[in-house]
Amino acid sequence: MIAGGGTGGHIYPAIAIGRAITKSSSDYEVRFVGTPEGLEKKIMARENLPLDLILSGKFNFSGNPLLKIKTLIKIPIGFIQSIFLILKYKPVFVLGVGGYASAPFLLMAALLGRKSALWEPNAHPGMANRILSKFISKAYLVFAEAQKDLSSKSCKVIGMPLREEIDQAQLSQQKKVALAGRLNILCFGGSQGSVFLNTALSDFILQHPELHSEIEVIHQTGSLGFKDMQEKYKNIACVQIHEFIFDMPNYYKKADVQFCRGGASTIAEAAAFGVVPIIIPLPAADNHQLRNAEAVVQAEAGFLFKQNEFKAEDFYQLILKLKNDLNYRLQLSENLKKLAPHQAAFEIAKDVIQQVENNK
Repeated sequence: MIAGGGTGGHIYPAIAIGRAITKSSSDYEVRFVGTPEGLEKKIMARENLPLDLILSGKFNFSGNPLLKIKTLIKIPIGFIQSIFLILKYKPVFVLGVGGYASAPFLLMAALLGRKSALWEPNAHPGMANRILSKFISKAYLVFAEAQKDLSSKSCKVIGMPLREEIDQAQLSQQKKVALAGRLNILCFGGSQGSVFLNTALSDFILQHPELHSEIEVIHQTGSLGFKDMQEKYKNIACVQIHEFIFDMPNYYKKADVQFCRGGASTIAEAAAFGVVPIIIPLPAADNHQLRNAEAVVQAEAGFLFKQNEFKAEDFYQLILKLKNDLNYRLQLSENLKKLAPHQAAFEIAKDVIQQVENNK
């Protein structure tokens, strides 16, 4: 059983690992565990995958007092629901991939003696995984830097599990035809969208009509910004907007650069296709997206703007540079591809199956 979700950054790696397990051995089936609030209900239904739901919420209690009370009620119920599901399905292995469902389900699995592991996508683990690592002896990591913050006895650095269609497209893709003087921009603020990215990019496009014949923009807005962006982009032919993109490989293949947040899965998917990222990390107390972005900049594979320091003129100059200097853009793309993970989902699946077999 694989528990976690909320956003695509947790859900798609979970799906990738689950499918790698079932493809690696027909002896196993995989069930997923999520919460009613996340995107997992919609995505798992679309992918035709089994999903059980438990109640949970944020473990970081800053903010609205009413939300704190609701969370304090939900979490104990989620623990009970987790115990029920574990006793019902008797999983031989439980993996937690982050998100609201991961912590209660994984903790209950460990306390009930189930073989278990956690997956950490960021260079700086969040609070839930830092606590869980005291109970979970095995951790799969995307970044080696995460080891110093976790208490798990065995940490294995494998990389980002990419959804199967991206792994396959990455292996089979033909060389992209790139042209100087033209730029294809993909704006992707994560599965929930980003108000800041929506505003920054749409303002840029409206303020520079002289570029409309030289750029093509694919903009995933998220549900909250979709209607506003529809109105704002009205009659601008160079922009194609989507509330949510399910067929990401198709759009990665077309893109030259990506205006995005700094989630580990977002960066890994961009790297798989060599789509040069312009990263605006989501401001957060643990700064894990900032650290992810800094790793890309250090590899000379992309760009970083801090949200509170973002300047429209600097962004404009960078877009001009990337549009006009084809050799520079292609070199960044090649540097980025070196960061791309390969078959990480199958590496995790292989290790999970080996642990189960050794435990028989």
